[in-house]
Amino acid sequence: MSEGQSLEDLEGVGAVTAKRLRDAGIETLEDLAASPVKELQERTGVSEEKAIAITMKARELLHIDFLTANELMQRRKGVRRILTPSKNLNAILAGGFETQAITEIVGEFGTGKTQICMVLCAQVQQLPENGGLGGRALYIDTEGTFSPERLYQIAQNMGLDPALVLDNVIYARAYNSDHQMLMVEKAAKVIREKNVKLVVVDSVVSHFRGEYIGRGTLSERQQKLNSHVHRLLRLAETYNLAAVVTNQVIANPDTFFGDPNKPSGGHVLAHATTHRIFLRKSKQNTRVARIADSPYLPSDAEAMFRITSSGIEDAEIKE
Repeated sequence: MSEGQSLEDLEGVGAVTAKRLRDAGIETLEDLAASPVKELQERTGVSEEKAIAITMKARELLHIDFLTANELMQRRKGVRRILTPSKNLNAILAGGFETQAITEIVGEFGTGKTQICMVLCAQVQQLPENGGLGGRALYIDTEGTFSPERLYQIAQNMGLDPALVLDNVIYARAYNSDHQMLMVEKAAKVIREKNVKLVVVDSVVSHFRGEYIGRGTLSERQQKLNSHVHRLLRLAETYNLAAVVTNQVIANPDTFFGDPNKPSGGHVLAHATTHRIFLRKSKQNTRVARIADSPYLPSDAEAMFRITSSGIEDAEIKE
């Protein structure tokens, strides 16, 4: 968007409509262009005809149209990555956790999902030459597992100013699925004002699993989850930030060979996330991260790491 352009500069958007859009968390032309028409109607109360008209005008102004694969590749050069202290993990992720994407970390309790997220919260604040993005982190905690004391310890042992690191992590405790969805809806304003470059949802499915019980509620649950995760992906693409979600596993009783655990959330979450990493415990207090699904990362590539006082570090099994 060019300098000085606002919602009011768009044909068909007056002061009243602009206020409705901003109250719904849509404050820029990019936000408007990326909003689905039905969602725009529900959140602002405008008619379907007007929702279609103003979103199309926003897309025209931002030149959101067909492009060649070469042009897309040039645009992809804007993707940035957050490095972790584990070179093994960075390697299977082609250099770290990338922006403009959702990376899903799946695993049983105690495999290190939250630990990786807190490491990323510290690391994202570093300058790009030091493996960060020079921005803040937004952390949506659905299970109460975030520990500021642990983040302080990680930052201190990484050689960073722990008090400053904590100041640069914006925390929100989501108490139910509606509250969780509302936090993501309101995130755009915080992202712009606070220079947020990492959004974490830990964990993404927990509330949905607890509130929508039984096959009769499955369809509604999956529709809401789908909307929630796609809104998160739009934030990642619009603001060139890294989105990381954690996910639990459920047991598949029909599995007779191999790992009986599979990610919760069904096909909706599997299709909505960009990269899926599966964590498991290994020998000698180590963890193994495996690429379970990705558009381009090597399938089944594995990295071994250990959880330490400074977060995570590379590990090898000693014979």
